[in-house]
Amino acid sequence: MTAAVVFAYHNVGCRCLSVLLAHGIDVKLVVTHRDNPAEHIWFDSVVPLADAQGIPTITPDDPNAADVLARVRACDPDLLFSFYYRHMLGPDLLDSAKTALNMHGSLLPRYRGRVPVNWAVIRGERTTGASLHHMAIKPDAGDLVDQMAVPILPDDTAGEVFAKVTVAAELVLDRQIDAIAAGNAPRRPLDLAAGSYFGGRKPEDGIIDWSRPAAEVHNLVRGVAPPYPGAFTRIGNDNARVLRTTHSAVTTREPAGTLFVDGGRLFGACGDGQALPILDLEVAGNRVDASTFSQRHGTRLSAAA
Repeated sequence: MTAAVVFAYHNVGCRCLSVLLAHGIDVKLVVTHRDNPAEHIWFDSVVPLADAQGIPTITPDDPNAADVLARVRACDPDLLFSFYYRHMLGPDLLDSAKTALNMHGSLLPRYRGRVPVNWAVIRGERTTGASLHHMAIKPDAGDLVDQMAVPILPDDTAGEVFAKVTVAAELVLDRQIDAIAAGNAPRRPLDLAAGSYFGGRKPEDGIIDWSRPAAEVHNLVRGVAPPYPGAFTRIGNDNARVLRTTHSAVTTREPAGTLFVDGGRLFGACGDGQALPILDLEVAGNRVDASTFSQRHGTRLSAAA
């Protein structure tokens, strides 16, 4: 039986661990993260899944620490997997198994690095996907095993796209795991020069610049929409979050940054003379529709970041 150690977190971690178990892979150990109490935990945990199968789990702060490495080596794994685990695995860990593979949420070599789904939506991509690749010291740079594309529709949020990517990850691993277990995992070098690399994002990166074109503002809104922190602006003295917009912008003469009501609908004027329909707005923690906005602010109000 093929033995494996799995570093896993999040929904992709759960679904990919399920694939390994369904194919009879002998998972000796699951390494995961303790949930951060300051973070909104909207995703599944691998711990109940591992517990149900009698698989031990550990949550080290540093996966490359000597005691963790010793524990992994004691498992004598044929395979080592990283499924949405948040830390880089060092060379000693990678050398502890015959094959070390990572699942990444983009169509590599594009969108290497952090939060690839969010970046793909923010940058207006029409497709993304899941890529299974051999791990190397450089992040998301090892030879490709397989990948699968998913569509990004014009009004999809990052959360909705992430759900598609999770399914793609499961399907990619499912169709390759037998070859991987047999020692025949495909290898296709990635052309990193043809790709891209992105860093992480902070909540303050979601501040709306209304001087930008409507398409860019819309992509930002949907790229950071809940379950992520959201896109921020100011309405009067209140903090506000624009939680959902639609790409069907209309022409306007209102100055950029003006929020206004027209025909019972709420809009935000952008820098290209287009007004973005706002479907979901939260002001000072309360949801505000077009009617409530009009009652509080009149038919138009200048917003600010």
